[in-house]
Amino acid sequence: MRQPRRKPEPVQVIKQRRDATLRALVEGVPYIQYLGMQFERKGDELTGVLPFDQKLIGNPMLPAIHGGVTAAFLEVTAIITLSWTYLWEDVESGAIDTATLEAGGLPRLPKTIDISTDYLRSGLPRDAYARARINRSGRRYASVHVEAWQDNRNRLFAQATGHFLMPQRRE
Repeated sequence: MRQPRRKPEPVQVIKQRRDATLRALVEGVPYIQYLGMQFERKGDELTGVLPFDQKLIGNPMLPAIHGGVTAAFLEVTAIITLSWTYLWEDVESGAIDTATLEAGGLPRLPKTIDISTDYLRSGLPRDAYARARINRSGRRYASVHVEAWQDNRNRLFAQATGHFLMPQRRE
């Protein structure tokens, strides 16, 4: 005999679970909080946002965003995007318990193997945005390309390619 079909969850419940998962990922890393980074979500697509703050300036003569801040912004965007993609199926199915996440029960994050940053021009004293594209993601390894811009999406100020060790899935 055929099982009765389960009623789909209300879209608001799914959106709340998505938002809670993303918030837990971002708030679980103190350096993200220090930089003031945020993430905008449209469906499964994330955009990293680095709101301008005077403490991010490395060269006050230009002024320009510090190169280390730029590299960290790209790396964090890659890691959060990888984690988001890795967790997407569990978020959508409801397998992730948002109460556990919000209580600090974060899933393990990917670990950086290496990352290469290209500084294409100075980061100006204004908000910056970044998006990561996952080139390959397997059970153990992932390769990610990240691009950062400020006023014009087609005028990048930095980009990076990184390789990451993926966390083991708990069965």
